Amino acid sequence: MPDYRNDPTLPSPAFPGSHMVLDDNYVFISGLTAADIQGGETVIGDVTEETRSVMRKLEYMLHKADCDWQDVVRVDVHLTDLDDISHMDAVYAEFFTEERYPARTCTESARLFGDSRVEITVMARRVSQS
Repeated sequence: MPDYRNDPTLPSPAFPGSHMVLDDNYVFISGLTAADIQGGETVIGDVTEETRSVMRKLEYMLHKADCDWQDVVRVDVHLTDLDDISHMDAVYAEFFTEERYPARTCTESARLFGDSRVEITVMARRVSQS
């Protein structure tokens, strides 16, 4: 049976969904922007700092599910401007071991929550819970 969780350090979702869903095999973390993170509004407009803030929060959420970046198998990234991809990639790469990057999609989205410039969604494989 899936376990639907909301992170108490984040505002309740402004959409009909959960921050995180866990099943026996995977952790699914909903898209996260700097605007979702308390204090994140201070970095909105700087894609490098937004990415760093979001990745750190995602890391915290992964740890809450007994996972780490090495368990991540898929990432979806949405940027308001694909010209920012090199700045986002520079920070993103810091969180993974080279040669062990997860599958990824990166798209340009005209508008993200709270005027953020980057939104990231994560799916991670759970280590056997037995």
